[in-house]
Amino acid sequence: MTQYGALRTWAAFLMFLGIVSVLAAACGTIIWAFEVDGFWQTLGVILIGGPAAIFFASLPIALGQAMRALADVGETVAAR
Repeated sequence: MTQYGALRTWAAFLMFLGIVSVLAAACGTIIWAFEVDGFWQTLGVILIGGPAAIFFASLPIALGQAMRALADVGETVAAR
């Protein structure tokens, strides 16, 4: 029996939220690249702005993985 069900539920929710956020950031980057004027601004969006937005959008995924790992460690320690 697990004692970390709530932690795993929040981890799954954050993973889902992170995946949706990354997809939205990728679509937003593509739209943003079409909306700017000039070659250099488009290149800046693709090489700087887009990766930064996608990186920050992926933070819920990292937090969800950390919460899942914490639950795994807690269950391992509780089993001993």
